[in-house]
Amino acid sequence: MSVVNAVFTPSYEEGTVYEAVAKHFEALKVERELTPGMRILLKPNLLYGKKPEAGVTTNPAILKAVIRWLTERGFTNIVVAESSGGLYNAEYMRGVYGASGLRVPGIQEYLNKDFTFKAVPTREGFQTRVFNLITPVTEAEYIINLPKLKTHAMTTVSCGVKNLFGTIPGLQKPDMHRRYPQTEDFVWMLCELCETVKPSLTLLDAVDSMEGNGPGGGTVRHTGLTLCARDVYALDVTAVRFMGLAPDAMPHLRAAREMGLLPERIDVTGDEVVPCSPAFRLPDAVKSTGFDDAVPKLLRKPTEFVMDRLLRSYPHVDRSKCVGCGKCAESCPQKIIQITDKKAGMPRKNCISCFCCQEMCPVHAISVKRGLRGL
Repeated sequence: MSVVNAVFTPSYEEGTVYEAVAKHFEALKVERELTPGMRILLKPNLLYGKKPEAGVTTNPAILKAVIRWLTERGFTNIVVAESSGGLYNAEYMRGVYGASGLRVPGIQEYLNKDFTFKAVPTREGFQTRVFNLITPVTEAEYIINLPKLKTHAMTTVSCGVKNLFGTIPGLQKPDMHRRYPQTEDFVWMLCELCETVKPSLTLLDAVDSMEGNGPGGGTVRHTGLTLCARDVYALDVTAVRFMGLAPDAMPHLRAAREMGLLPERIDVTGDEVVPCSPAFRLPDAVKSTGFDDAVPKLLRKPTEFVMDRLLRSYPHVDRSKCVGCGKCAESCPQKIIQITDKKAGMPRKNCISCFCCQEMCPVHAISVKRGLRGL
């Protein structure tokens, strides 16, 4: 049985968040697992530099509360480390830290300054034989995974498992998309990555979450909750149910089930977790084909199956919004996006529909269109 602890967390007020963290760590007896001098890594979600109120990144109040809880008990060998979308170097990450509200007392003294990476072999039988991981992850003795609850254009949701993609350094992440262009293969890789990183604890920031075109261009939704668990898969199942969605509809949870990683039973303790109503709005890239009202209920699933193979979602740039920053081209695994006259050009040919471009666009100029495959 896996335990997921839930705490109603109505705001990011410092005392409120600290109280929630303390409740979680007490319920799960976290202090018993820590030893003096232990190297502790905090892994937030820092997709790119964005103000906390945008709902794109793990709120600094969560990090500050976890660090305070640890230091009050004498655990000070702490590092906050993440590889955002884009480059992975001191200058770029300094900007991400600043924009995300992390360069403040109580956090800034723990920010990672090591921007190297190491090759880590995986378990026998995995399709990915070696992962390159940022060095602080490889040196940590206790990893606290701090994801943000969001929808995601490729994986449908971004919770605990998806957050660990940020342990892969910088622009090597697009390389992983190129190696695993199909969603089913990509999420399988994410589960293998999760099993390689092996977070000790996952604490989910769902105080303010994101729905719609996440993980960067969606709408903030106040949900007033934090979840905490040792079992990251159990936490993701609970989070998905909280979103009003079906765990079996999540590609990474289907992969986890096939790999034998999902717990047979999940015990949710603490506050009651009531599914959101209405359910979270999904990204345009994963919405249904729109035949729900036109097709009899019995035939809807077969119709969706056929249409998903005839139609394909593609990124589309609104040139009136595009500022020509080049973030889309930088993040494109296929390297097919060209910036001409300060505008991005996005050909369909060779596009693998990973939506990294939409994810990294700072001005939300990229939307999703559907068209016939091969055209």
